[in-house]
Amino acid sequence: MCQYCGCREMPLLRDYTAEHERAVNLGGDAVRALDAGDLARAGDLAGRLAAELRSHWRGEEDGLFAELLAGDDIFAEYIDPLIVEHRELAELLESMDLTMPPYQDRFRAAVFDLHEHIAKEEDALFPASVTTLDGDQWDAAIAAWQRAHPDSRLLGS
Repeated sequence: MCQYCGCREMPLLRDYTAEHERAVNLGGDAVRALDAGDLARAGDLAGRLAAELRSHWRGEEDGLFAELLAGDDIFAEYIDPLIVEHRELAELLESMDLTMPPYQDRFRAAVFDLHEHIAKEEDALFPASVTTLDGDQWDAAIAAWQRAHPDSRLLGS
C-alpha cells in the first residue's frame, strides 16, 4: 500500500491490511508446505486461511463495500468483481482436496491471484474510501467489522 494517502492511519483500514498480511502469509506457508509434500500442514494452513478470509470478507462486504456502494454507484463496477473473487476463492477453499494435484495447482494459482486482489483493494479502494466516506459511514463500516469479528477489537483500540 502507498505511504502518502493516510490509509494506514485509519484504524479499520489498518486492520484490513493486517488481515491481508495474515492471509498472504497463511497462503504462502500453505503453498510451501505443498511444495515440501506436507499435505497435512498445507491443509491445516489452508483451513486457517479460509477462516481468516471468511471474517475479513464479511467485514469488508457488510461494512466498507456497503458504505461505498451506498454513496455512489461509481464504485459498483470496481467492487462487484471483488465480491465475485471473494465467492470464487471461498468456493475453492471449501471444496478443495489438497491431496489431489489438480486442487493443489488451483490453490497455488488462487494464492498468487490473492496478491492481485489485495492490491486492488489497498492501492485503489482503500484510498478512495478515505476521501469518500463521512464519519457516520466509517462508524457503520467499523460496526460491520466488529460484527464479523465478535471476539476481536480493532488494533490499537
